Amino acid sequence: MSGIIWLASYPKSGNTWFRIFLTNLLRDSDTPANINELEKSPIASARSLFDQHVGFEASDLSADEIDRLRPELYCYLAEDTEEPLFMKIHDAYTHVDDGLPLIPAAATGGALYFIRNPLDVAVSFAHHNGTDYDTTIANMADVAFAFCGKPKRLHKQLRQKLLTWSDHVLTWADAAPFPVCLLRYEDMKTQPLETFTRAVCFAGLPHGEEQIKKALAFSKFEVVQQQEESEGFQEKSAVSTRFFRKGESGSWREELTDEQVQRIVQDHRTVMQRFGYLDEHGEIVA
Repeated sequence: MSGIIWLASYPKSGNTWFRIFLTNLLRDSDTPANINELEKSPIASARSLFDQHVGFEASDLSADEIDRLRPELYCYLAEDTEEPLFMKIHDAYTHVDDGLPLIPAAATGGALYFIRNPLDVAVSFAHHNGTDYDTTIANMADVAFAFCGKPKRLHKQLRQKLLTWSDHVLTWADAAPFPVCLLRYEDMKTQPLETFTRAVCFAGLPHGEEQIKKALAFSKFEVVQQQEESEGFQEKSAVSTRFFRKGESGSWREELTDEQVQRIVQDHRTVMQRFGYLDEHGEIVA
């Protein structure tokens, strides 16, 4: 697969976990990869990436002006690499104000899209942002919500339009004009070998079962959590206590009130049902 392979997700949905696995897989070493040295998977919204390759600083432009230049940046990066380039991205699949897609098909080989139960996303995203659950739930239902979108300070990342959680999922699952392999976080947890193998095969990476098993072992939550405790993690937000907090499925049951759960279900019922988080009767699937 040539061009950029996007590692796309709404925040806190398993993207970083996969990048750690990918680094361990590609390194094929006898020791776990350093979580602060993740290879070949920069985030597409990195301000430093834009500043380095565009030729002038993003801080001199408006967010809309930056967005108009981002498709050209990705085309340049795709042309400049001989191997598939994996890029993490949290942006929804949107179009910039001149009508062109933010993610150009010409630069793209395909995308791995990571989806997680929005009940768990709400809990994890709130801790990541240092906000309360009600605020996070409201943001997840706001079509205008953007990550790093406040102009009051200079973020390390460029503005990323997330839309609603449901819209984010659907733009990548249905609107993207290139191959998309959708991976549920819950399947990554319960069926890791099968799920990660499917992702590796989609990306066309050389692999063997033992190599994948070793990469999975080196990417276990306990391993990366210990690394963060001893060395820190450079991608942790300044307002959160840790990036790798629990990594569980279903922790929303101890964290959210019944009213908060119902708000999330009401906001995202259709998409939750489509991807197996609600059954045919609209009941939450354990």
